[in-house]
Amino acid sequence: MSESKTYSIPVSDRLLRLPPYLFGRLNALLYRKRRAGADIIDLGMGNPSDPTPSFIVEKLREAVLDPRNHRYSVSIGLYNLRRELSRLYGAKWGVDLDPASEVIATIGSKEGFSHLCLALLGPGDTVLVPSPAFPIHVYGVILAGASVINVRLAPGPELIKTLIDVTNHLQPKPKVVIVNFPHNPTTMTADLDFFKDLVAFAKKYDVMVMHDLAYGLTTFDGYEAPSFLQAPGARDVGVEFTTLSKPFNMAGWRIGFCAGNAEMCRALAKIKGYYDYGIFQAAQVAGIMAMRKWAEVAPKQALIYRQRRDVLCDGLNRIGWNVEKPKASMFVWAEIPQPFRAMGSIEFAMWLLENAEVSVSPGRGFGDYGEGYVRMALIENEQRIKQGIRNIDRAARKFQAAPVPPPESPSQGP
Repeated sequence: MSESKTYSIPVSDRLLRLPPYLFGRLNALLYRKRRAGADIIDLGMGNPSDPTPSFIVEKLREAVLDPRNHRYSVSIGLYNLRRELSRLYGAKWGVDLDPASEVIATIGSKEGFSHLCLALLGPGDTVLVPSPAFPIHVYGVILAGASVINVRLAPGPELIKTLIDVTNHLQPKPKVVIVNFPHNPTTMTADLDFFKDLVAFAKKYDVMVMHDLAYGLTTFDGYEAPSFLQAPGARDVGVEFTTLSKPFNMAGWRIGFCAGNAEMCRALAKIKGYYDYGIFQAAQVAGIMAMRKWAEVAPKQALIYRQRRDVLCDGLNRIGWNVEKPKASMFVWAEIPQPFRAMGSIEFAMWLLENAEVSVSPGRGFGDYGEGYVRMALIENEQRIKQGIRNIDRAARKFQAAPVPPPESPSQGP
C-alpha cells in the first residue's frame, strides 16, 4: 500500500506527526527490480535468513498438536516462559529476576517497547534518545504523544556528559532516556561502567531508563555485552528489552521480553491487558525450549555472523572503503566512500541498488546524525556477500571511469 502525504479521512494527530517513510523509494525500487528478475544481494533489513534450530521447531510442532495451546494465552506470557528468561539472566549476567513481577513477555521487543511508551508517556513529556537511532526508539515516543530530544551518540563517558548537559538545560526535565547497546545501527558497544554512570544519572535527575539489549547474545572476538540490569540500582530506575529473534533465528515467532523495574513492568502489563492476549501459546512453549539451550545455540549463531562480518569488512576495505569490524550485532556500519559522499546516504543506497544490485539501509533513515553512512545486515551467506562486493567494485569502477561532461560554454551575445 503506497503512502500518501495527505488523507481523505480525518486521521489522528499522532499519525500526522509521523514523517514520510524514508525507505519508501528504496523499497519501491527493490520491489520493481525483483519483479523484473534481478538477483538482489539483500544487506538491507535486519531480518535473519538462517533457519530456526530444528529442536525448537519440533517443540513447536508438538505443542501445536496439544489443543490446550489453541486457546487465548495470558497477555504477560506464561509463567514458565518468564521463569526461563529469569534463569538465562542469572546464568549469563548474574542478575536475579523475579519472574512474577520483574519480567513481561512481549510480542517481540518492538511491541513491548511501543506499549511501554504508551504506559509511561503522554503530551508534555520529553525523552532523550541518542541518535542515530533504531526508528521505534523515536517513533514509539511520538506515537505516545511525547517529544523526542535527539542527542548525538558517543562513547560511554561522552554520552553521559551530553545527557547531563542537555538535562540541565531542559525545562521540564526529561522523563525517560532510551539507550541501545550493542547499538543498532552503528554497532557501538558499552561497558558496565557506562551503565553504572547511567544509573547514577537517572537517580540524580529522576529519569527512567529503557534499554534495548536485542544483540546481547550476538557478540564477537571475546567481547561480552553487559546487561543494564547488572549495574547496582538499575532496577530502581529502568527496564531492559531482549528478544529471541536474533540469537535463535526466531524473528517471525515474535517473542521478546521486558525485564527490570517492577512498577514499569506493572504499567506495561496493564496496557497489554487492554491491547492483546499475548503470544501464541505453542510458540511460548517452544521459546522455553530455546532458552534452555541458549549457551549452545547463541554462540553458534554469533560465529556465523562473525564469519560473515569478516568477509564483508575485509572485502569492502580491499576495494577502498574504510570499515571497522563491529564487536557485536548483525550489522556493519560503513562510511560512504569519498567519491560518493556528496550523493547523501539515500541517493547512494539507491545508486547501489540500481547499479550494483545490492540493497543497504541509508544512514539518514536512522536520523540526521546517520547521514554519511549506510548500514549493512549480515543476513546473506558468505558467497553472496562476496558477490555483492564484486558487484559494488564493478559499479564503482564504472562510475569513476565515466567521463566528466565539459562545462557549458557561456552564451554569446548578438
